[in-house]
Order: sequence, then structure tokens, then C-alpha cells
Amino acid sequence: MEIIASKRDEVSRLEPRRAEIEAAADAAPPARDFRGALRGPSLSVIAEIKRRSPSKGDLAPDLDPATTAAAYESGGAACLSVLTDGPYFGGAVADLVAARAAASVPVLRKDFTVDRIQIDEARAMGADAVLLIVAALDDARLADLHAHALARGLSVLVEVHDDAELDRALAVGPHLLGVNARNLASFEEDLGTGERMIDRIPPGVVAVAESAIRSLDDARRMAEAGFDAVLVGEALVRSDDPARLVQAFSAVPTRTRA
Repeated sequence: MEIIASKRDEVSRLEPRRAEIEAAADAAPPARDFRGALRGPSLSVIAEIKRRSPSKGDLAPDLDPATTAAAYESGGAACLSVLTDGPYFGGAVADLVAARAAASVPVLRKDFTVDRIQIDEARAMGADAVLLIVAALDDARLADLHAHALARGLSVLVEVHDDAELDRALAVGPHLLGVNARNLASFEEDLGTGERMIDRIPPGVVAVAESAIRSLDDARRMAEAGFDAVLVGEALVRSDDPARLVQAFSAVPTRTRA
């Protein structure tokens, strides 16, 4: 995967600063409770700050992260997600720093994590959670990074795309599990992916539906399937009134998974 190769290059550039980044992570204030924020009586919204994507191109190139974060929080977003990848998503570390300063809700660093130093960097920049994509990691690395992030006091969203990846994710005992409706190979989207997998996610694990949620009907569909939360980016950054859209999604009732 090309993007993973680029992340390894980023890690090699960070390597000389490893001790400095570890020290900054040690000194960071306590993380906000990302997982706990998603345990509500209705659908929780993780509202994403996203300028572009490899599949869709520019979405909101002039987006201001602080203004957007404040709008999301005013609409009732439970958490924020901020893309920090530059080459593929137009993001930056500064976007997360600005968003976290502008809102009181917990913030996920959305990036392709392949090394502990990225987790320490996330902690140092003020992130409250990190994403681990099962498709990008072997079992040993997945387990190591998951444990390291938890030891740093971060919540960990473990992302899967199919049943085989779900088996691997469940082996690390995740507290947060995201099902991405987007096929990484074809970029095709299918909300049925989450519907087919939801009953395999244990009730104690917060289940997050990711990608392809663009309308209130999509949000209702995921809530009715049994998801606790939705991660929404494109629909919000393209909306004329993102706060109102967050509010509408957040009012959707959920069902308890047996």
C-alpha cells in the first residue's frame, strides 16, 4: 500500500527526535475520555475535519479547523476526528492542535499508524485517541501498538473492513471497533458491510460505523443495525450547516446489542 510506505518514510524522519517526542508525550496533560464520550442514549457522532481524500479529491480545501471544530461541538458532536496526513488528505498536526484548542470534546488523530513514535507524537500534540487500521498491520504490530497506546492513556479505534480483519481485531481485546464501509482496493462503499458484521462485535465494545454515511437515513440505518456511533467526514465538510447536520444525526436512537 503506497500510503503505508509514505508513513514509514515519515517515521524515519521522526526517528532522530524519538527521545524528544517521548518526553513531550510524558509531559502531556491527561487525555480526554474518547471512548466514554461515545456511550450515550442516542447515536454518537465523531465529526471529522477533512480537507481532501484520495478517492474524492478536494472536499473542503479552505477548511478552518478551529471554526469547524467549534461548529461540530455546537451541534452536539460527541468527539472529533482530525486527519493529520498531509500528502493524501491535506491535513497537518497543526489542524489537530487548533481543533482541540477550539473544542472541549475528545479528539481522534486520524492517520495511518505504523510505529510507536506516531502514538507518542499523537499524545504530545494533544490527541485523545488514535486509529489502528488492521489492514495496515500484522498481528504482532497491531497488538504492540494497541498496548502502547493504552499505556499512554489513549483510546484506540481499531478499524476493520471484513470478517478476517474482525477476527484479528478481536484478538487484541479492543474497547472501540470501527467497521469501514469503504473497500480499500476499489474504494467502493457498502453500508451492508457493517450490517453483516455488527452482531459479531461484543456488546461491551463501542461499535463505530465509518464511511458512506451522508444522510440522516444512512445514520438511522447504522443505528438500527446496532452501531453506537458514526464517524462522518465528507457529508459534514460539504454541508452549509454542519452543526445542524450533527444535531440531526445525534438525535437518532440506537438499539442495544445483545
